[in-house]
Amino acid sequence: MAQRRRENIPHLPTEEQYLNCIRCGLCLSACPIYRETLRETDGPRAHVVLARKYAEGELDISPEFVDLMYKCLDCEACNAICPVGIRPADLAMEMRQVIHKTTPQPWLKKPIFHGYFPHPLIQELSVLPLLLYQRLGLQTLARKLGILKLLPRQLQDMEHMVPKLPARSLRQVLPEEIPPMGEEKHRVAFFLGCFQSTIFAQESEATVRVMARNGCRVFTPKQVKCCGMPAAGYGDIDLVKSLARFNIDLFLPLNPDVIVTDCATCGSTLKHYGEILKDDPEYAHKAEVFSAKVRDISEFLMSIDIRAPRGEIRARVTYHDPCHLVRAQKVRKQPRDLLKLIPGVEFVEMKESDWCCGSAGTQILTHYHNSLAVNRRKMENVRATGADIVATGCPGCQMQLTMGSNHYNVNVRVVHPIQLLEEAYRREEAQIADETSTGE
Repeated sequence: MAQRRRENIPHLPTEEQYLNCIRCGLCLSACPIYRETLRETDGPRAHVVLARKYAEGELDISPEFVDLMYKCLDCEACNAICPVGIRPADLAMEMRQVIHKTTPQPWLKKPIFHGYFPHPLIQELSVLPLLLYQRLGLQTLARKLGILKLLPRQLQDMEHMVPKLPARSLRQVLPEEIPPMGEEKHRVAFFLGCFQSTIFAQESEATVRVMARNGCRVFTPKQVKCCGMPAAGYGDIDLVKSLARFNIDLFLPLNPDVIVTDCATCGSTLKHYGEILKDDPEYAHKAEVFSAKVRDISEFLMSIDIRAPRGEIRARVTYHDPCHLVRAQKVRKQPRDLLKLIPGVEFVEMKESDWCCGSAGTQILTHYHNSLAVNRRKMENVRATGADIVATGCPGCQMQLTMGSNHYNVNVRVVHPIQLLEEAYRREEAQIADETSTGE
């Protein structure tokens, strides 16, 4: 009997794939959540079965169904290892779209995703309480007096995730156009991410300076909106499409050679605009052109004639692969090569460097114990390297690793690779200035 699909689920497996899938289970060895809980229902194979049963009308969406789909970290490890050709992580994301369209949603969802993420000014205002907490000395006082220990451990961990915030967002202070230092070789549009502007401004500022040092004229549109990943993660694909159209219309008129981002999550979403808008007759071609131009900062720098810095950073450095960079974008070698350019850096490879850190955006909020358990494995591997510094190219990963270093007492500094590169350039300049002043 022909099966009638209740919903259009593009990655629903064929009958042959399904039969092979339920006999296999190789994905379980790669799934961070399954490896912690050892429950079949938490593994990728369960997502395949649940999606099929829903599509065939044998299963309705229940709170338990929703929770299982949202437990997925979308790390894509199951996609990469599946010998059958099924993409369970993509299937889980598509089921979140079904859930969004067919079931009542929490009342907070619309204000957050429609009233917050698309509006940079509101994002900037939202971090003001945290900024005052840090700048007025309240954070230092709370930590010294042990006040934080009175809070639930989850809130303690979240407090330790936040780095020192900039006084003003980078969107407000970064010029829209920065000329190259020397001969112009590349015309670059920089996609300034939400977290990168409001929380990690120093590293995105470093990104722009490094590109300018290497012959790039850098344009940073101030009106840029969220890439769409938060909405995608919670199933609101219509909002993702709206944000994609806006960003495409903002960037393409600049006629850049490339569109560069220093956020792995942003990059993976921007590179999929072509897929997201493939059925839009007005934007399908423009989206393909846009996505074809997108590069991660490490990917871009290692594709040009980058000038190696001469300033030394004497440190033992390891690297954590963000899931949205290593699997979603297939960028693995370039960040390591970038770090190895820096004089004095002793690079040491981490065991399971591409194993998820447990962030997945909001897992520490929605599935705290799972997030913490996955992070424990990552921090044990960080500790084993003996590194002074762990570098990673995703703000979510940076915050999760920072939290983990405190929670599991791992003495390590967490940075974006571009920060170390810019630091090496600055040390080189300081050395030249010192030699000039002393007449050497």
